[in-house]
Amino acid sequence: MKYTNGMAALLLAALAAGAQAHGNAGHAARHHAPVAKEQKPWGIAGAASAVRRTIDIAMTDTMRFTPERIEVREGETVRLRVQNNGQVLHELVIGTRADLDAHAEMMARHPGMEHDEPHMTHVNAGASGEIVWNFNRPGEFDFACLIPGHYQAGMVGKIKVIARKESKR
Repeated sequence: MKYTNGMAALLLAALAAGAQAHGNAGHAARHHAPVAKEQKPWGIAGAASAVRRTIDIAMTDTMRFTPERIEVREGETVRLRVQNNGQVLHELVIGTRADLDAHAEMMARHPGMEHDEPHMTHVNAGASGEIVWNFNRPGEFDFACLIPGHYQAGMVGKIKVIARKESKR
């Protein structure tokens, strides 16, 4: 998504009015409001009632995820439960490498920008967050922490979505 200067100014004004930049307050509020389901190349927001598996992912201040590679089956809805074991804010954002590169560049230009989409979670130090996602497209995708400096330090991971045909072997 591209943001114009006017949109960025409006977003920053909303932050000044009381929103917490990259905080869990916005993340928690999202789960009480209907989630916008927009098809992405890597899938679509999932329904919590469809989750059959939870994958735990830890984030640390060494700028790493554990595990840094996960596999899911095409059509599977999973809960990615993310624990920040560090002392600073981290996030997990799912996307293609090109989408993550573009988003990281935007974050570098506007480091305090609030953004909250179903394919991302922002997690304060010592806290946890989650993403419920339906991986309805096969392929290899990425996840990353796009806090300025974290992505550049290698805080990235891979998601392999195994095609239905492959998973029946």
